[in-house]
Amino acid sequence: MSWALVGMAGTAALGLHLLGADAAGSLRSMTAALVVLAVGGSVTPTGNVSAFGLEGAAARTAVDIAPLGVGLVGALLLGFFFLRSLRSAGREIPGTELAVRAVSVLVLFLVTLGGLAWAGHDVITIDGAGLGLDRVPGNDLPGGIADRLPGELGGLLPDRISDLVDAKATVGFSVDTGTSLVSGAAWAAGVLAIALLASRGTPLPRGWDAVHRVLRPASSALVAVLVMAVAAGLAAAGYAAAGDERPGRVLGAALLGAPNGVWLALPLGLFVPWQGRATGALVEVLPSPVDALLSGGDERPLSVGRLAELDGRVWLLVVAVLVMMLYAGVLAAVRTPREDLSRPGYAGQCAVALGTVTGLGLPLLVWWAGVSADASVSVLGFDAIGAGLVLSGNVPLALLLGVGWGAAAGAAGALLACAAGAEGSRAARLALPDGEGDRTYPDLAYVPGPYRPSPSYRPGGAADGTNPYLRPVREVGDAGRVGPGTPGRAGAAAPPSPEEGPPPPGVPGRGRK
Repeated sequence: MSWALVGMAGTAALGLHLLGADAAGSLRSMTAALVVLAVGGSVTPTGNVSAFGLEGAAARTAVDIAPLGVGLVGALLLGFFFLRSLRSAGREIPGTELAVRAVSVLVLFLVTLGGLAWAGHDVITIDGAGLGLDRVPGNDLPGGIADRLPGELGGLLPDRISDLVDAKATVGFSVDTGTSLVSGAAWAAGVLAIALLASRGTPLPRGWDAVHRVLRPASSALVAVLVMAVAAGLAAAGYAAAGDERPGRVLGAALLGAPNGVWLALPLGLFVPWQGRATGALVEVLPSPVDALLSGGDERPLSVGRLAELDGRVWLLVVAVLVMMLYAGVLAAVRTPREDLSRPGYAGQCAVALGTVTGLGLPLLVWWAGVSADASVSVLGFDAIGAGLVLSGNVPLALLLGVGWGAAAGAAGALLACAAGAEGSRAARLALPDGEGDRTYPDLAYVPGPYRPSPSYRPGGAADGTNPYLRPVREVGDAGRVGPGTPGRAGAAAPPSPEEGPPPPGVPGRGRK
C-alpha cells in the first residue's frame, strides 16, 4: 500500500517539475494535492486580489479533473502488492479472510491519504513590485506612450501604474479532507475489486468458479488492452517531445494526463457522444481538430462525425479502436477454457463475458475521463481573465454501446481463436476443473479420464540396452555368464530356478551337505 502512494507521489512530483510548476509554489504541497485529486479527492482553490485601489475582488475557481496518470500508477502498484499477498493462500481463500485483508489495506490507505490531505495546502502571493513596474521612470510608460493617448486616458494611466505597483494577489488551494477521504476509500475499493476480477491467478472464495472460467479471462483481456493503449500514448508523447522546443513540458503533461486523453479517445472511437466547451488559454491544450470544434463560450456536441468534417483522418481512430477491441476478444478467448462447448456455444459464452465487462468498463472510462475546469478573476463583476474546459460523455449510451461492441468483439475473437486452434490454450490453472492443471509435467498423466501412469524418465525397451531390468534372463553357460545378459565372474553359481526355491544357508554358491 505504501509503495502505491510513493509511486503516485513520485509521478506527480516529476510531472509537476517537468511542467515547471515548482517555480510558482511549493512542490511538496502541490504534489500532495495532485495525489488527492488523482484518487477522486477535492481541491478548492481560493484567491483574493487587490489592485487599482479596489478591495474585495475575488478569484472564482472550480476544478474537477483527475490526473489519471498519477492514479494509474497508484492503481497498478496497489493491485500488484495486494494480489501478491493472496497468492500463497492456495486454490481457495475464505471470504472472511479476503474481506479482512481488503479492509486492512483500505484503512492504511486512508490514514496515509489523510496525511496528504493535511499537507495539500499552499498559498502563492504575487507582488506587483516584483514585476519591475516600480522601476519605470516617473511611473510613466516607456517612449512617452501615455502622452499620445487620447483624452483623459493618457493622464490616468501613469497613476494607475503606480497603483499596480502596490497590487497584491494571493492564490491558494486547500484540500477538502472529508470529501477526499470518502472519495479515496471508494477509489481504493474499486481498484481492489478490479484487481481481483482481472487477476487470473489469485484465489477466490469457494463457489466462485464461474468468475474464474468466464469473467476473469475477459476482464484481464480488457485491462491489458487499456494499459497497452496508455503505453502507446506515452510512446507517442515521447516521439512528439523529441521534436519540440520544450520537451520537458510535453513529457510532464503526458506523464500526468496521457490516460486522460487515451481513455477519452477510446469511447469516442466507439461512437460514444460527448458534450464540451473550451474558452481562454485552455483551448490551446486541446489537440486539433478538437480545439477548433469546442472553442467558444457555448457547449457543443463532440463526436467522430463532427470531427471528421474538420479532418478526415479522424476515421483512423475508429479503425484503431476496433482493432484494439478485436485483440481483446482474441486475448479473452485464448484465456477462456472451452470445456465441452461447441464452437457456436463457445463463441456465445465469450461474447456474453466480454460484453458484460465492456458494458461496465466503458461508462467508467467516460466518467473518469470527464473534465470540468473553470477559472476567472472577477473585478467589480467584470471577468478580466477567463479560461474553462468542460467535457462530459453520455454514460447511459456508453453502457449500451459497451455491451454491443464487447459482445461483437468477444464472438469474433472466439471464432478466430477456434479457427487457429488456440482457444483456451492460455487458460489459467484456477479456470480449469479441480485437479486439472495443478501439475504441469507430464501432461498425459493429468488429463480427464481414467488413471494413466506417467511415462518413464528414461527410454524403455531392451534394444537400446539402457534398462537391464527389461532384458530377458539368460541361462548360465559354461563360461559362467549369468543374470540378465550381463557378464559375471567365472564359476559363479546360477540363480536358482523357481522350482528349486532359494539356496540353503551356508557358503555362497554351495548347497548344504
